[in-house]
Formats: sequence, structure tokens, C-alpha cells
Amino acid sequence: MWEIGDERRGMIEVSIVARSPRRRGGVVAHRRFSLLAEDLTEHDGIPVTTPTCTLVDLAARLGRERLERAIREADKRDLIDPDALRTALDDMHGRRGVAALRDTLDHRTLVLTDSELERRFLPIARRAGLPPPQTQCIVNGFRVDFYWPELGLVVETDGLRYHRTPAQQAADRVRDQAHTASGLTPLRFTHAQVAYERQHVEVTLRATAARLRIIHSGE
Repeated sequence: MWEIGDERRGMIEVSIVARSPRRRGGVVAHRRFSLLAEDLTEHDGIPVTTPTCTLVDLAARLGRERLERAIREADKRDLIDPDALRTALDDMHGRRGVAALRDTLDHRTLVLTDSELERRFLPIARRAGLPPPQTQCIVNGFRVDFYWPELGLVVETDGLRYHRTPAQQAADRVRDQAHTASGLTPLRFTHAQVAYERQHVEVTLRATAARLRIIHSGE
């Protein structure tokens, strides 16, 4: 009903409070010990679990890739806000699916403080063979996270959301275009990549720096 899952067409799932749910053709019944009022709502006049409750239920049986797809669909349809969803999980201890949903959200919506970001990013840049960068400085009228003037390299980092607003996307493009127009190379990583995908960040930095050194050595 929420159009956020990828279950088989024609399969109807219901949640009921019962010891031994009766079987009916074409219906899959999920037994619960209780259903709280905050877990229930109506959609098109039909009683249904809320999007938050539905995602918790899905998280109990979906892998991360399919669960992320369901979260993105719910966010795109304005059924949930990832930050509000993450906060709601703090009051749902002990329910199946909560831990998996929390881990998935934390992996994708991680936002580091400036000091924590530097603490995690700088060793990656050092392993990639880069010298210490300037941090939180103004370049082309914008405050940037990391800047290597000798290479003409700017690295920006984002706290990723499941979808950034058009205004945020436009602002990011303007910043990157301003740096490119001035002859710099802008790179953009997410906070989650810095925290969880360090090898990818290191490889990308190493390859970019090698290309820029060749360019600058020929000037």
C-alpha cells in the first residue's frame, strides 16, 4: 500500500495480534504480541501499519541493499524523514528489525563534526601520499573542508541524506563549477565514505593526486 517494498505482486500481508492466526489463501499473516496505537494509521480508508513500523518490519527480513531501496522510496514519497525515522527508533528497543534499520540509517546519514571529520580524513589523505592540506579555508568565496593549493585540489565532504533538496544540489553544483572555472579540481566525498569506505577514498585521492602532479610538473 505504501509502494515502498518489492514483494511479489498479489501477495497481501497483514499484522494481527493472535496466538494462532488462521490461514487464508493469498494472505500472509504476521503474528504480533501487541500492536501499539502509534504503529497504526489509515491509508485510503484501510487500516495499515505506519511507514515507520512497516520499515522496521521490512528490516527484519530484507538485506541492506533492498532495505536501502525501501528507505529511499519512502523518503522520495515523503512518507518518512530519515532523521526523524532514526530518532523514532530510539523508542523502539527490542523490536525485530530495529537494529538492522538503525545500522542502515547510520551508515547513510552519518554526519561528523569538523574535528571528527579531520581526524578520520587526514590519515586517509596521508596514506594516499598527500601532504597536509589547508582546512576550513576560503577558496573562490566558499569555505572548503580541505585544500591543496600546490595541486589545485579541493575536497568537499557532505553529510549524505537519501535525497538532497534541489536547492542543496544546485548550491553544490555552483561551488564545484566555481572551483573548476578557476582551474581547480573539486572532489566530493560523503561523511559515510570517509568513515566506512576509506579504501575507496584513498584510491580516489591517490589517482587524482598522481594526475594533478603530472599536469603541474608540465606547466
